[in-house]
Amino acid sequence: MLDPRDAEEIPGDLDPALRGEVAHTTANALVHGGRAAEDPEVVDRLVRLVEAEGLDTVAGLWADSAPHTLPGALWRLYALREWVRRDPRTVAERYRLGEQRAEVHGAVAGVAAPPGPEEVAHVADAVLSGVYTGDLAVALERAGAFCRVLATGAVLDADVVADDEEARQLTRGAAGLVRTAEELEECAGLWRAGTLD
Repeated sequence: MLDPRDAEEIPGDLDPALRGEVAHTTANALVHGGRAAEDPEVVDRLVRLVEAEGLDTVAGLWADSAPHTLPGALWRLYALREWVRRDPRTVAERYRLGEQRAEVHGAVAGVAAPPGPEEVAHVADAVLSGVYTGDLAVALERAGAFCRVLATGAVLDADVVADDEEARQLTRGAAGLVRTAEELEECAGLWRAGTLD
Protein backbone atom coordinates (compact mmCIF):
# COMPACT_ATOMS: atom_id res chain seq x y z
CA MET A 1 0.00 0.00 0.00
CA LEU A 2 1.36 3.40 -0.99
CA ASP A 3 1.87 5.88 1.82
CA PRO A 4 -0.42 8.94 1.32
CA ARG A 5 2.56 11.31 1.60
CA ASP A 6 4.35 9.37 -1.14
CA ALA A 7 1.19 9.40 -3.27
CA GLU A 8 1.07 13.20 -3.11
CA GLU A 9 4.62 13.34 -4.51
CA ILE A 10 3.67 11.44 -7.69
CA PRO A 11 3.43 13.92 -10.54
CA GLY A 12 -0.02 14.10 -12.07
CA ASP A 13 -2.56 16.39 -13.60
CA LEU A 14 -3.23 19.83 -12.13
CA ASP A 15 -5.90 20.19 -9.50
CA PRO A 16 -9.15 21.05 -11.37
CA ALA A 17 -9.61 24.24 -9.37
CA LEU A 18 -6.09 25.38 -10.21
CA ARG A 19 -6.59 24.41 -13.87
CA GLY A 20 -9.75 26.56 -13.97
CA GLU A 21 -7.94 29.47 -12.36
CA VAL A 22 -5.10 29.22 -14.88
CA ALA A 23 -7.61 29.08 -17.76
CA HIS A 24 -9.46 32.19 -16.61
CA THR A 25 -6.29 34.11 -15.76
CA THR A 26 -4.64 33.43 -19.13
CA ALA A 27 -7.82 34.13 -21.11
CA ASN A 28 -8.40 37.43 -19.32
CA ALA A 29 -4.75 38.42 -19.70
CA LEU A 30 -4.79 37.72 -23.44
CA VAL A 31 -8.09 39.42 -24.19
CA HIS A 32 -7.67 42.47 -21.99
CA GLY A 33 -3.94 42.79 -22.72
CA GLY A 34 -4.51 42.43 -26.45
CA ARG A 35 -7.33 44.96 -26.43
CA ALA A 36 -5.23 47.45 -24.45
CA ALA A 37 -2.13 47.06 -26.63
CA GLU A 38 -3.61 48.66 -29.76
CA ASP A 39 -0.60 47.28 -31.67
CA PRO A 40 -1.27 45.41 -34.95
CA GLU A 41 1.78 43.19 -34.40
CA VAL A 42 0.51 42.09 -30.98
CA VAL A 43 -2.92 41.33 -32.46
CA ASP A 44 -1.32 39.35 -35.29
CA ARG A 45 0.69 37.29 -32.76
CA LEU A 46 -2.45 36.63 -30.73
CA VAL A 47 -4.39 35.54 -33.82
CA ARG A 48 -1.55 33.14 -34.68
CA LEU A 49 -1.20 31.85 -31.11
CA VAL A 50 -1.84 28.21 -32.09
CA GLU A 51 0.78 28.36 -34.82
CA ALA A 52 3.36 29.64 -32.35
CA GLU A 53 2.46 27.60 -29.26
CA GLY A 54 0.76 24.56 -30.76
CA LEU A 55 -2.81 23.37 -30.54
CA ASP A 56 -1.98 21.00 -27.66
CA THR A 57 -0.70 23.88 -25.53
CA VAL A 58 -3.79 25.99 -26.16
CA ALA A 59 -6.02 22.96 -25.58
CA GLY A 60 -4.21 22.29 -22.30
CA LEU A 61 -5.08 25.80 -21.18
CA TRP A 62 -8.71 26.12 -22.28
CA ALA A 63 -10.25 22.99 -23.81
CA ASP A 64 -11.75 21.80 -20.50
CA SER A 65 -13.29 25.19 -19.72
CA ALA A 66 -17.04 25.54 -19.50
CA PRO A 67 -18.53 26.72 -22.81
CA HIS A 68 -20.04 29.92 -21.41
CA THR A 69 -16.76 31.33 -20.11
CA LEU A 70 -14.08 33.49 -21.69
CA PRO A 71 -11.52 30.63 -21.88
CA GLY A 72 -14.24 28.34 -23.27
CA ALA A 73 -15.10 30.90 -25.95
CA LEU A 74 -11.45 31.45 -26.84
CA TRP A 75 -10.88 27.69 -27.14
CA ARG A 76 -13.77 27.43 -29.59
CA LEU A 77 -12.53 30.38 -31.65
CA TYR A 78 -8.95 29.09 -31.85
CA ALA A 79 -10.10 25.52 -32.61
CA LEU A 80 -12.34 26.86 -35.40
CA ARG A 81 -9.51 28.91 -36.86
CA GLU A 82 -7.19 25.90 -36.72
CA TRP A 83 -9.72 23.73 -38.58
CA VAL A 84 -10.01 26.42 -41.27
CA ARG A 85 -6.23 26.72 -41.46
CA ARG A 86 -5.70 22.95 -41.78
CA ASP A 87 -8.55 22.19 -44.20
CA PRO A 88 -9.61 25.39 -45.98
CA ARG A 89 -10.95 23.61 -49.06
CA THR A 90 -13.41 21.46 -47.10
CA VAL A 91 -14.49 24.42 -44.99
CA ALA A 92 -14.99 26.57 -48.10
CA GLU A 93 -17.03 23.84 -49.79
CA ARG A 94 -19.22 23.34 -46.71
CA TYR A 95 -19.69 27.09 -46.43
CA ARG A 96 -20.64 27.32 -50.10
CA LEU A 97 -23.20 24.54 -49.65
CA GLY A 98 -24.65 26.03 -46.49
CA GLU A 99 -24.77 29.74 -47.20
CA GLN A 100 -27.96 29.62 -49.29
CA ARG A 101 -29.88 27.38 -46.90
CA ALA A 102 -28.62 28.35 -43.44
CA GLU A 103 -31.10 30.06 -41.15
CA VAL A 104 -28.54 32.78 -40.50
CA HIS A 105 -27.64 35.18 -43.28
CA GLY A 106 -24.14 34.60 -44.65
CA ALA A 107 -23.46 38.33 -44.42
CA VAL A 108 -23.34 38.03 -40.63
CA ALA A 109 -20.43 35.61 -40.94
CA GLY A 110 -18.83 37.95 -43.47
CA VAL A 111 -17.33 35.53 -46.00
CA ALA A 112 -16.75 37.13 -49.41
CA ALA A 113 -18.49 35.57 -52.40
CA PRO A 114 -17.68 33.18 -53.86
CA PRO A 115 -16.36 31.49 -50.73
CA GLY A 116 -13.01 29.87 -51.38
CA PRO A 117 -10.19 28.67 -49.13
CA GLU A 118 -8.62 32.14 -48.90
CA GLU A 119 -11.95 33.78 -48.08
CA VAL A 120 -12.80 31.41 -45.22
CA ALA A 121 -9.26 31.72 -43.85
CA HIS A 122 -9.60 35.50 -43.94
CA VAL A 123 -12.85 35.35 -41.94
CA ALA A 124 -11.32 33.07 -39.31
CA ASP A 125 -8.45 35.56 -38.87
CA ALA A 126 -10.83 38.54 -38.89
CA VAL A 127 -13.01 37.00 -36.18
CA LEU A 128 -10.01 36.47 -33.90
CA SER A 129 -8.70 39.95 -34.69
CA GLY A 130 -12.11 41.29 -33.65
CA VAL A 131 -11.66 39.72 -30.23
CA TYR A 132 -8.69 42.02 -29.66
CA THR A 133 -9.56 45.10 -31.72
CA GLY A 134 -13.33 45.33 -32.06
CA ASP A 135 -16.51 44.46 -30.28
CA LEU A 136 -15.91 41.02 -28.76
CA ALA A 137 -19.63 40.24 -28.80
CA VAL A 138 -19.79 40.90 -32.55
CA ALA A 139 -16.74 38.67 -33.11
CA LEU A 140 -18.45 35.87 -31.17
CA GLU A 141 -21.69 36.33 -33.14
CA ARG A 142 -19.79 36.24 -36.43
CA ALA A 143 -18.11 33.00 -35.39
CA GLY A 144 -21.50 31.60 -34.38
CA ALA A 145 -23.01 32.53 -37.76
CA PHE A 146 -20.00 30.98 -39.52
CA CYS A 147 -20.55 27.73 -37.56
CA ARG A 148 -24.25 27.68 -38.42
CA VAL A 149 -23.54 28.05 -42.14
CA LEU A 150 -20.91 25.29 -41.94
CA ALA A 151 -23.33 23.04 -40.06
CA THR A 152 -25.94 23.47 -42.78
CA GLY A 153 -23.31 22.69 -45.41
CA ALA A 154 -22.24 19.56 -43.53
CA VAL A 155 -25.83 18.29 -43.40
CA LEU A 156 -26.29 18.93 -47.11
CA ASP A 157 -22.99 17.16 -47.76
CA ALA A 158 -24.20 14.20 -45.68
CA ASP A 159 -27.29 13.93 -47.90
CA VAL A 160 -25.19 13.14 -50.96
CA VAL A 161 -22.56 10.89 -49.37
CA ALA A 162 -22.97 7.22 -50.32
CA ASP A 163 -21.24 5.81 -47.21
CA ASP A 164 -23.64 5.63 -44.25
CA GLU A 165 -20.91 5.93 -41.62
CA GLU A 166 -19.43 9.02 -43.28
CA ALA A 167 -22.93 10.54 -43.47
CA ARG A 168 -23.42 9.88 -39.73
CA GLN A 169 -20.07 11.51 -38.95
CA LEU A 170 -20.99 14.57 -41.01
CA THR A 171 -24.34 14.82 -39.24
CA ARG A 172 -22.69 14.50 -35.80
CA GLY A 173 -20.17 17.15 -36.84
CA ALA A 174 -23.01 19.43 -37.93
CA ALA A 175 -24.71 19.00 -34.56
CA GLY A 176 -21.43 19.92 -32.85
CA LEU A 177 -21.14 23.05 -34.99
CA VAL A 178 -24.68 24.12 -34.08
CA ARG A 179 -23.89 23.56 -30.38
CA THR A 180 -20.70 25.64 -30.78
CA ALA A 181 -22.68 28.40 -32.52
CA GLU A 182 -25.17 28.47 -29.64
CA GLU A 183 -22.37 28.60 -27.07
CA LEU A 184 -20.60 31.45 -28.87
CA GLU A 185 -23.85 33.40 -29.21
CA GLU A 186 -24.55 32.91 -25.50
CA CYS A 187 -21.02 34.18 -24.74
CA ALA A 188 -21.74 37.28 -26.85
CA GLY A 189 -24.75 38.04 -24.65
CA LEU A 190 -22.72 37.47 -21.50
CA TRP A 191 -19.97 39.81 -22.77
CA ARG A 192 -22.54 42.54 -23.43
CA ALA A 193 -23.91 42.04 -19.91
CA GLY A 194 -20.41 42.27 -18.47
CA THR A 195 -20.56 38.75 -17.04
CA LEU A 196 -18.34 36.74 -19.38
CA ASP A 197 -15.37 35.66 -17.27
